[in-house]
Parts: sequence; structure tokens; C-alpha cells
Amino acid sequence: MSDHPPADHASIDAAGHVHPDDRARVGRWSLAMAFWALFSAMFWLYIAEASNAAVGTVNTVVGLILTIATYGAINAVLARHAIRTGQSASLFSREIFGPLGAGLAALLIGATAIYYAVFEGSIIAVALQEFFGGGDIRLWYLGAVLYALPLVAGGVQNWMDKLNGFLLPFYLVGLVAVIVAATVRQGVPSGWLTQTVALTGPLPGWLTSYLIFMGVWLIMMFTVDFARHGKRSDMTFHSRITFGWVFYFFTFGVNGMVGIYLVSAWHTTSTETGIITAILGSLGFLGLLLILVSQTRINTANYFMASTNLQQLCTMITGRSTPRFLWVVVSGVVAYLFMLTNVLSYLVQALAWQGVLITSWVSIALTSLACARRRPAAPSREPGRGLSALGWPVVAWATASAVGVVLIQQDVVPALAALAPLVTVVLSVLLYLPAGRHPRGARHSRVGSGDRSPAVGPGPEV
Repeated sequence: MSDHPPADHASIDAAGHVHPDDRARVGRWSLAMAFWALFSAMFWLYIAEASNAAVGTVNTVVGLILTIATYGAINAVLARHAIRTGQSASLFSREIFGPLGAGLAALLIGATAIYYAVFEGSIIAVALQEFFGGGDIRLWYLGAVLYALPLVAGGVQNWMDKLNGFLLPFYLVGLVAVIVAATVRQGVPSGWLTQTVALTGPLPGWLTSYLIFMGVWLIMMFTVDFARHGKRSDMTFHSRITFGWVFYFFTFGVNGMVGIYLVSAWHTTSTETGIITAILGSLGFLGLLLILVSQTRINTANYFMASTNLQQLCTMITGRSTPRFLWVVVSGVVAYLFMLTNVLSYLVQALAWQGVLITSWVSIALTSLACARRRPAAPSREPGRGLSALGWPVVAWATASAVGVVLIQQDVVPALAALAPLVTVVLSVLLYLPAGRHPRGARHSRVGSGDRSPAVGPGPEV
């Protein structure tokens, strides 16, 4: 069986295979439009305003600047590696941690993507219920899930790039329109750029804001899974624009300031419902359309990531290939079931725990790449071969993550609970370094354009 999936559009989304060479990859703007679906999540408006409510505007702006710089730098490195090697996050994990790590990475991405689909889908349902003045929220939830699933069936090349490229201008125009409408209706909110709050936490406000934004490092694993579709000739473009600082300037910076402005203008609560109320109050029906456009774009990315990684996990467990659309449907069913529960009561806690696992993964991934650059290139071999299921890299990942979870849960030293993500990052690097400097059987070399790393599991669907 060939190590690479066939070079047709229907087959290249299989995350369990090293992506073919440039001839079967995606054009720069197609990939940019597919990934920039993440730009339009209402979550970015909400998280910035949540930071603003906690530490004030000036501290939030500092946190945003540091976040944009950090995300831009880290994702540029990860994007270049994914483009160069064609590896998904799961395959990259297999190279570092072995088969157990690959499975855990796929499960982690799939589960967290479903959680975010629940959050974004719930916003659509609440917006529809609020605009139309009632109705069973369970039916609105069902509608929010059902209409999204067919949109992600085609994958990155067949549909997502075209859909999100078409909708992007509407979202940008909508952001401008909602700011203008809110200003006309409410006037310019006084002192919205200098709003201060009484800090109650143990850390400086700007650091608290930065740590809040660290909670969504999952987007870095998303970067790997999307960037693998990019052409090597477009590497500089993607590392700066598609996945780099330009993307994060708009995603965190522009969206964040819009969210802060809207809530300040309408004096609503710093919640996802407050953002919806401000948008609907500003634009009415057009505001509802803006929410639908934004959530349609982001949930194509959420369901794509969930389905590809669950498909990959199934292949690793069973050794059999399954259609990706089956996992699109499974993701939708699971998301709907979560919506029927009091999801917000445990969603935040679950994401906090998963956030620790993800920051640890990113830290070890970057350390692995840094160590690889300091060693002579090793012969190409199957990723993960020679690594035991419970080798030192897995122990380092598990230990750092466990410490992070314990720090989050304890309330004896509040400062340590707040610093848990940073502690996890430092501990992950320190624990992994012995394995990174002296790998045993794992391939850590940089892979050139002639790389032919074998696939994981059977061939993809055609």
C-alpha cells in the first residue's frame, strides 16, 4: 500500500497520512480562507471582554499585544514544520511520543473541537431564540447543528475555502456596521479605552489577561492540521499571514476591541449572551445575519477538526479506514447531546484541564523541534518507531499536565492556580529535554521535500 493518499481532492483530508507533495496541496488563498474561518468566532469578542471585565482595558490591551506576538511566533514555527513535513498534529505527536501520544493528541483535538462547536452553536441557538422571541431552545440547538454538518463534508479543498472566502467580506462589513450602529444608537461610550477595575487576583492585571488568552492554545494544534495542506513555495506567506501575526492581529486584536466597545456601549454583562444582545440591539435582523455568518464560518473549522481527528483515532484503534463524513455526523450528535445538558457548568472546567494538556503538548513540540535543529539529520523512518507506549516523552507530558491540573484545582495558593499554564510550559520543557537531547529510535530530523514518511494505519477513503 502506498505511503501517501492519492492526489485527488476527496482523499487528502485523511489526517492519518503524511500529506502528498506540493502538486496535491492547496493554493495559498484557499488555505488562508479555510483557516481564517477561525477569525470570525464570537468567542474572541467574548474572551476579550471577559478579560476587560476582570482587569480593565489597559491591562487587556497589553495582554492582547503579548498574545498576538506569542501566538504569531509559535504558530509560524509550527506552520513551517507542518508544511515541510506534511504531518498532522497526530502524526507529529507519534514522532515525539509514540503511538499512545498520537492517539491522545487526536482525542484531545477532537474532544476540544466539539466543545468549541457546542459553544459557538449555542450562540446561534440563543441568538435565534432571542430574536424570534421564544421557542424550545432544544429545537434551536438541533437546527444549529444540522445546518452546519453538510457545510464541512467537502473538506479543505472542496468546499471550506470557497464557503469561508465568500463569507469573510460579509463578516468584515458586519463588524464595521455593528460598531457604527452601536455608536449611532448609544453614542461613543465614555472612557471605554481607559476603563479600570479593582484587581482582586494575586497577579498583575496584564499577566492575568495574558494567561486568560493562553487558555486557547488549542488553535496551535489546529495550525498543524491545516498547515500540512500548504505548499512549500507558500511557506513564508503562511507563516506570516495565514497562521502568523497578521491572523492573530485580526483574530485577537480587532475582534477583541470590537467586543470591548460593544459591551461598553450597551452596558451589557460580560458574557456570551451580552455580546449577542449588543449585536442584535445594534443591527436587529442584520445583526442576526452577522451572528449566523460568523458562527457558520467558525463551526466549519470546529467540525472539520473534530471529524478528521476522530477518524484518525478510529483508524489507530481498529486498523480500519472509515469515511470522514461518518465522523462529521458523530461530532454533530455528540455536540447536540452536550447542548442538552447544563454544559456551561462543566465546560469551563473541562477546557481548563484540556488547556493544560494542550499547553504542555505545544511546549514539548517546540522543544522537540529546537533539539532537532541541533542534531545531525537522522535516517528517515516511520514516525514513532522505537518509542515505547510509556516512554519518557509521554511521562514528561503526563507529569507536567498533572501538575498543571493540581495547581488549577488547589485553592491554598491562588497565585499558583493562576500561573498554572506558565508553570506547565516550563515544567514540560525541563522534563522533556533529556529525551529531546538523546532520542532513542525516534525520528526528530527536519524533513526535506523528498520525505516519504509512511502513513499511520490503512489508506484513506477515495
